[in-house]
Amino acid sequence: QVQLVESGGGLVQAGGSLRLSCTTAGRTFRSSAMGWFRQAPGKEREFVGAVNWAGSSTVYTDAVKGRFTISRDNDKNTVYLQMNRLKPEDTAVYSCAATAAFRSTWSDGTGYTYWGQGTQVTVSP
Repeated sequence: QVQLVESGGGLVQAGGSLRLSCTTAGRTFRSSAMGWFRQAPGKEREFVGAVNWAGSSTVYTDAVKGRFTISRDNDKNTVYLQMNRLKPEDTAVYSCAATAAFRSTWSDGTGYTYWGQGTQVTVSP
């Protein structure tokens, strides 16, 4: 069983920044692509972005391109989501997830095997 634990969420004003972390003790971390998803109240889960096992390739949904950055530190078994210029519409529960799927399917949440419990991000106007 692989456990993913997110941290770093909170309340921030529009235009501010937050950095989320996702840490695991699982041995599969280094061989897994890692994705970030979010779900706002009353809405479906949305793909935010993902990074490959080496940290050399990333993909983002259009809504966060240029504002969010995903990185990873395999020595620390941690993946990060740096969120800048936050907007109220970024308010959601953010979750990290691990997948062995190909890059072309990273945006599909059904391809992820392990999920964290999520961390709340609230952006005030």
